[in-house]
Amino acid sequence: MERRSRHFLLLALVVLVLTIAGRAGRGEEAKKPAESDFELYQIFADTLDQIERNYVKDVSRRELMEAAIEGVLGKLDPYSNYISPDDIGRFKTNVEHQFGGIGIQIGVENGQLKVISPLLGTPAYRAGLESGDWILEIDGKSAEGIQIDEAVRQLKGDADTKVTLTIRHAGSRDKETVIITREVVHVDTVLGDARKSDDSWDFMLDRDKHIGYIRITAFSRDTAADVKKALTELQKEGIRGLILDLRFNPGGLLSSAIEVTDLFVADGTIVSTRGRNAPQRVWEAQKEGTFEGFPIAVLVNHYSASASEILSACLQDHKRAVIIGERTWGKGSVQNVIELEGGKSALKLTTAGYHRPSGKNIHRFPDAGEGDEWGVMPDDGYEVKLNGRQIAQLIEHRRRRDVLVGKHEKALASQDPAASPPSEKPTSDTPTKNEKPAETAPDESKPETTKTEPPKADPAPTQPTTRDESKNDGDRSEPPAPPERTNVKPTDELHEGDEAAAEAKDEDSSGPFVDVQLQKAVAYLSAELAKAQ
Repeated sequence: MERRSRHFLLLALVVLVLTIAGRAGRGEEAKKPAESDFELYQIFADTLDQIERNYVKDVSRRELMEAAIEGVLGKLDPYSNYISPDDIGRFKTNVEHQFGGIGIQIGVENGQLKVISPLLGTPAYRAGLESGDWILEIDGKSAEGIQIDEAVRQLKGDADTKVTLTIRHAGSRDKETVIITREVVHVDTVLGDARKSDDSWDFMLDRDKHIGYIRITAFSRDTAADVKKALTELQKEGIRGLILDLRFNPGGLLSSAIEVTDLFVADGTIVSTRGRNAPQRVWEAQKEGTFEGFPIAVLVNHYSASASEILSACLQDHKRAVIIGERTWGKGSVQNVIELEGGKSALKLTTAGYHRPSGKNIHRFPDAGEGDEWGVMPDDGYEVKLNGRQIAQLIEHRRRRDVLVGKHEKALASQDPAASPPSEKPTSDTPTKNEKPAETAPDESKPETTKTEPPKADPAPTQPTTRDESKNDGDRSEPPAPPERTNVKPTDELHEGDEAAAEAKDEDSSGPFVDVQLQKAVAYLSAELAKAQ
């Protein structure tokens, strides 16, 4: 009798959960499940009951239910995911691009914790932490042999709480103790090519030709305001041409992509969305606040996805910019984030698809081939492909440009010309960006986002241990990631069927790195400016 009662309650729970989920998904009036539905629910309940009672090891009901949810979502598409209570905090951090911490990127080298770079304007930056510093103790406990995850956990925390660090600057034998008060740290998504003397970004790439450069790494809630600020600064300096770098940009909030696009387009459609149970929505550009009067070159590559495809596709369709680089990822679906358990977990569900102004398709469906219509293609004559080695070099080049080199490392470099900034991949005490072609959020009333993060290549055994805390480890069904370090062998995933790329893998890569895609953009803008004279 007890077993029957328990089984009935389990069945009732399954029926209730699935019925509520079905109604919410269909947006329909309450309906009684058909008799066949009950039979299916009975199979599910029987299976759970048998596992709970007879499986060789004890498995909690929550584990079984979460596995069932993930199995259901696995039948849908790569971008629909269940976000568990363990992953919800990191997921929200990825969406908002902010966290409670001190604001540093860290790595582990030879078992010792090392500062890769402070983030500009953060508590760590103001406290004098520099790239190359060794963190010897955290709150009085030795950091020797610490795992990167544990270091991140100890450094993160609520705003207004304190953490005490014992550090040693690069090239010094002296220890120094600093007490740092944590804050809500905002991760910059709008970057330039080089830094000014005060460590802020310089958005003017070529002062003689007045060519600006803005790199957008993701689309967060602050991205549009930061792009507008950079454009206003460039306008004061007499900008005549602009390069928008969207390479490796996985996407972000749909609202942010629309706001950024509206800065460059005076009128016409920006993007439209439609789904099975969602009415079609169309976003139109507004004249007010538009930055006009200069040509634009947009850099994209295979890892530009989602919200970055909205921006590049719109500028291309309105002939506001020339697209340079490689075909983009091809993610044209919109995910709605639905809170579960009062916000303790969430369901990220594909609810609509978006379309570029021309009406052409962006989404790359599973059976799509190279000859099909998807993604954003470079304009005729402006396709510039990179092989695996070049992509790795580009990533390393950009990483080095992003590091804030401290005075102690500068002093070391002046003594030893061979000295250089640390080579580890940054891992923040909370996130730097490392997402998957992001899913976009159509409704700002809920934090709907986009994420697509390619699986990383395994680091060579000799490499320092690092990890990017922005990654949502619960999201695994995403695109292939670019190599993270220059000594990681490029994979064939980067350019399938590209014989030239395959041959280039074994070529000597000595000599200075040349960003041929950026060079192409500069050449295009130079030619356009020459025509205007």
